[in-house]
Amino acid sequence: MKGNNISFSLGKYERPVLDELTKMRRNNIIARIWTYDHTIWKPEPDEIVNRLGWLDAPAETLEKLPSIKNTLESFGNSSIKDVVLLGMGGSSLAADVFNKILGSRSGYPALHILDTTDPGIIFRMTQKLEWEKTVFLVSSKSGTTLEITSLFQYFYNLALKKLGSSVRDRFIFITDKGSALVEQVKALSLQYVFLNNPDIGGRYSALSMPGIVPAAIIGADVEKLLQNAVKAAQRENAEFFSGNLDPTGCVLGAVLGLLSQKGRDKLTLIMPQRWRPFGDWLEQLIAESTGKERKGILPITGEKLSEPGAYGNDRVFVTFQESENDSTPKVEELISAGHPLITIRLNDSYDLGGQMFLWEMATAVAAHIMDINPFDQPDVEATKTHTSRMIAQYRKTKTLPEPTPALATLECSVYGDFKGSSAVEALAGFLKQAKADDYVCLQVFLSPSPEIDEALLKLREAIAAKYRLAGTAGYGPRYLHSTGQLHKGDSGNGLFIQLTANDLIDVDIPDRIGSADSTLTFGMLKAAQALGDWQALCDAGRRIIRFHWKTNAAAGLTTLAAGL
Repeated sequence: MKGNNISFSLGKYERPVLDELTKMRRNNIIARIWTYDHTIWKPEPDEIVNRLGWLDAPAETLEKLPSIKNTLESFGNSSIKDVVLLGMGGSSLAADVFNKILGSRSGYPALHILDTTDPGIIFRMTQKLEWEKTVFLVSSKSGTTLEITSLFQYFYNLALKKLGSSVRDRFIFITDKGSALVEQVKALSLQYVFLNNPDIGGRYSALSMPGIVPAAIIGADVEKLLQNAVKAAQRENAEFFSGNLDPTGCVLGAVLGLLSQKGRDKLTLIMPQRWRPFGDWLEQLIAESTGKERKGILPITGEKLSEPGAYGNDRVFVTFQESENDSTPKVEELISAGHPLITIRLNDSYDLGGQMFLWEMATAVAAHIMDINPFDQPDVEATKTHTSRMIAQYRKTKTLPEPTPALATLECSVYGDFKGSSAVEALAGFLKQAKADDYVCLQVFLSPSPEIDEALLKLREAIAAKYRLAGTAGYGPRYLHSTGQLHKGDSGNGLFIQLTANDLIDVDIPDRIGSADSTLTFGMLKAAQALGDWQALCDAGRRIIRFHWKTNAAAGLTTLAAGL
């Protein structure tokens, strides 16, 4: 990642941004960030001073590389074919980016990310593994994340049946010192544990153990990744902060924070095909860090670039370019129409290291300008609380507290406050509530497939074309660990469309290691998570509608898109 790789086309917003940069320089903001000064964000140090370890993570992890490689040496030979990562949110997204953009080197195992409670996906994973040639990575900062605990118990029990005592050599753990997972490892006499710096929050952990260990095990040049990140960190040094539009994360953050205050809070990411997985990581970093206290920057990923007139005045665009040829007339038209645009030029795939640090700094600075704490997630607990209550009820009664649908057809049941006698009318009536600065979010608790993905894309495009609204989509429960905080914590301008269906198969979750007893299934866990988030959104006064498909969900979604 070289120095002059960011340019800004800000139009009428340039002068306010420069004024903000001058203010930051006068108040010595960048130097104070590097001294862990919590007052940059909030008067109290809680969940700030113990969340700034990411500033030194690239250099610290670089020093630990010999030890990491030495531990992983026995897994990097042809005897291991597959590595399955059990993780959610910050424990899986960076690894997924490295896996999809860098890939596995020849002679190294393939990496599979399992960040779901969908029983169909879990079952299919068990069927395709050669258990004698498989290793599991269990990644959880706290060691108590419900999804990871359930997945670990399930796969450990299966591996114990298939491998016997050698199961102890097939599990690698990434967690914080003193976490519940450490105690579990001790109880099972397991040996491969990577302890991460506890002062690094999950979404800021890409350049520490949760990101680097999976990258190393598939043969990525992790030294090059981290060296690029170290160079990026050095460019953020306070001595180099001029107060001008320099190509740094500090300036990028000032631009994003100031633009959000001006109503430009829909950060639209335009990426080359190869770099699109990076957008998923950025989505969590930005949404979960800024979506609180009735504020927020909403990342928009996977959206086709349209004509300038298709967008409202709530957009800021970031275009990532691998070459000068990546720029298109549409990009220039956006600038001419007055939309602010940021251009980031990439050199090669290992720019990932530098980009990750740059965006971490940018997010922290944007939060400073927005007067919020970028390191907490105060609204995430609401969904967890409702989900736990529903699971407790299911364990007692074998039923979930299912509400009564407002509309029931042969194809689906529809829940929520709307007018209409068909699914299409219900959706159209729901979307009539939309205002100019709103956005639509598809919350997808369906089993992923190419058909579902295509139908979701059609629905997003139909909504954007008719209502000129920014749209996002996320599979549950993954999005709960990514954009879920923003959904409950922002200003309330989201319209949420929840999509559910009965699972074709289900898989028991063991109640504990070494036992076949089960009082919960993955299908019921996923259903409880959907209902829990529904209730949390309702409690927060959010607008939400739910479609529960009884027949072909992909066909139903396609019908909705066509009906709009």
